[in-house]
Amino acid sequence: MKFLSTDLQNSLQVLPSSPGVYKFLNDLDVIIYIGKAKNLKKRVQSYFLKNNSSFKTKVLVKSIYRIEHVVVASETDALLLENNLIKSHQPKYNVLLKDDKTYPWIVVKKEPFPRIFSTRNKIKDGSTYYGPYTSVRQMNILLELIKELYPIRSCKLDLAQVKINEKKYSVCLDYHIGKCAGPCEQKQNEEAYNTLIDEAKLLLAGKTNSLIRLLKERMALHADRYEFENAEKLKRSILSIQKYNAKSIIVSDLKNLDVFTILKKEKEFYLNFLVIVEGAIVYAYSNKIKDPLESTAEEISTVQIDLLKEKFNSKNTLVLVNTKLELQHPSYTFEYPQRGSKKQLIDLSIQNVHAFLLNQRKKAILQTKNSNEQRILETIQKEFRLKELPKHMECFDNSNLQGTHAVSACVVFKNGKPSKKDYRHFNVKTVEGPDDFATMKEVVYRRYKRLLDEQSSLPQLVIVDGGKGQLSSAVEALEQLNLRGKVPIVGIAKRLEEIFFPGDSYPIYLDKRSESLKLIQFMRNESHRFGIQHHRNKRSTHALQTQMDSIEGIGPKTIEALFQNFKTIEGIKNANEVQLQKIAGIKKSKLIKEYFKKQNL
Repeated sequence: MKFLSTDLQNSLQVLPSSPGVYKFLNDLDVIIYIGKAKNLKKRVQSYFLKNNSSFKTKVLVKSIYRIEHVVVASETDALLLENNLIKSHQPKYNVLLKDDKTYPWIVVKKEPFPRIFSTRNKIKDGSTYYGPYTSVRQMNILLELIKELYPIRSCKLDLAQVKINEKKYSVCLDYHIGKCAGPCEQKQNEEAYNTLIDEAKLLLAGKTNSLIRLLKERMALHADRYEFENAEKLKRSILSIQKYNAKSIIVSDLKNLDVFTILKKEKEFYLNFLVIVEGAIVYAYSNKIKDPLESTAEEISTVQIDLLKEKFNSKNTLVLVNTKLELQHPSYTFEYPQRGSKKQLIDLSIQNVHAFLLNQRKKAILQTKNSNEQRILETIQKEFRLKELPKHMECFDNSNLQGTHAVSACVVFKNGKPSKKDYRHFNVKTVEGPDDFATMKEVVYRRYKRLLDEQSSLPQLVIVDGGKGQLSSAVEALEQLNLRGKVPIVGIAKRLEEIFFPGDSYPIYLDKRSESLKLIQFMRNESHRFGIQHHRNKRSTHALQTQMDSIEGIGPKTIEALFQNFKTIEGIKNANEVQLQKIAGIKKSKLIKEYFKKQNL
């Protein structure tokens, strides 16, 4: 995987964990890929993992120079916004959704006695379209609900009044089963039919509260007239509607408009700009404006709206804003909504302003932190006379108890921070008794023999916990691998925090307050902690195995096999007879069960 720039690394770290859409841009500031995510941070970071084997992804990642994102309320909204943006920008690496295929819509056809049906072809014929729907199942549920509530025709007949008067048509099966009121034979007039269509439009537009309020008024009217059957039917309709939850603000019933929101924090303005065409968001942009002259939000908005409309070539004549603007513009008007669909768009835009502001603050903190880490690494490079900046450092420490259960630990630091996934334990194989020097030689040799075999990168600095003896042993291991002089190595002695270099008779002493010494001490302490933890686990396992040695008839091979399968003494105790018999046989499994019973374990 390619080396990531500091800016790109910071962008990855400060991404929010909310749903949204991400955009990858190349060094020419051209969008090359657009995607959606339930969790922006996890999804975007997954592109940069080492185990990402997709060739397309590797090629894409090499071209990424900058990352932008838009925060939305739900995964469904993210899916819809992704669809809109891909069709607007046609990014190079987007294969899916790049063609003319789209999600289905529900159309209320512009014709006498309008039909309501689904379509994938949105044409400008004066009809009203709702959607698109990311879930065909959800769309079909809504269509079924409309059919259940309203007797709307499904036939394709031309019901112009002239043809109805000619009595060319006759009612079909839908009329006889109550799914159509028979407008083709003038059994239902156009005014009554359009009343049903208006109610269905409220449902399709997601204005369920208005529709329910209207139906409740009718239900009360039927009840007052003692028309309880009709009232009960309306009650069932209300319950059905309440179960349905519709409407995404990503594709709105609003047509062509822009949304501009602005927020001032200290001497900086943060803004967001959305361009909506045919009810769909096609551009989403956030930025920060420094304000040394202490301008007002109105003054900044006046300039920025013009610049942004020109930048995105927006011809929309309505701009929604979150701050009242008294100015008048010859080309477009401003609106300051307080409720409804327009207010939802303002809220979405403000949500993105806050997300952008939070990201900028996180980036500033990371830049300061990275600057400190860079300074410390540069100090270590200077003090330890290194040819390269020590972005990759490793530290070794040994642990044993009077020569028993000898283990060693290697901790890895990258860019001055622990890389715990790269930590390694070593069970000492060739050393008998308490020989710290020989142990250090073995583990250092094994570690770098493995890295050479795997053709992995070598560290720019190796630290061994100990004085001249441990350092000399580690250097011997490097010599055997022909790495002496290629991999810088030092030793740190605990008592006076002396730093030993290979071949030097006398150590150096770093300033006790220096950040570089504190980082070296942190590595040494971390390796000690990691090694002690493994050492204790090994002693504990051995103690349990020793405890089972007292079971007459159970040998060391059986004990080892049991621990390999059940891991702990508790696991062996809780295993049933069938499980034990697979490992130890019938006779030995009985002995084990009897032993635990006697010991009350």
